[in-house]
Amino acid sequence: MVDSKAVKEEINLRAPVPEDGAAIFDLVAACPPLDQNSMYCNLLQATDFSDTSVVAEMDGAVVGWISGYAPPREPDTLFVWQVAVSEKARGRGLGKRMLMHLAERTGATSLKTTITDDNEASWALFRGFAKARGAELTFIPWFRREPHFGGRHATENLLTIGPLQRRAAA
Repeated sequence: MVDSKAVKEEINLRAPVPEDGAAIFDLVAACPPLDQNSMYCNLLQATDFSDTSVVAEMDGAVVGWISGYAPPREPDTLFVWQVAVSEKARGRGLGKRMLMHLAERTGATSLKTTITDDNEASWALFRGFAKARGAELTFIPWFRREPHFGGRHATENLLTIGPLQRRAAA
C-alpha cells in the first residue's frame, strides 16, 4: 500500500517550461529579499534558459526555482541567478537538491553566483553545496553598492565554487 502523504509531498525536479512563468514570478515575489524580475523575464528564463534552470514541483505547484545560465566566456560554468523555495517546501534540503540536480544535468565544472554579506541562508546553501561536491569556495566583492548600484543595493560578492567533483553513482 502506498503512503498517500508521502506521495502527496513528493517533490519532482524538472526543466522549466513557458507555462511556469507566472508561477515562477509569484514564487519569487513570495521569497523576499529576492529581487523580482518582470514576468516576461521569467518567461524568457523558462524558455531560453531552461537547460540551465530548474523547477521543483509538489502537488502540481511550483515550490522551488533556480534560474541560471552559462556565461558566454565560460561555457563550463553554471551561473546561478536566483534560488527560491516556497515556505511550504522549506526545511527539506530542496535548495541544495536543486543545485545538485543542475550541476549534474549541465555537467558544469564550476558554479558561480552572487550573494550579499547579510544573506545567511544563501551563504549556508552554497557552502553546503561546495562541501558536498568536494569543491573550494572563494569570493570577492563584485558589484559594489556605490559604483554599480548607485547606493540602492548592498554589494554583491561573486562566489566561485569549483572544480566540481562528479558525484559517485548510487
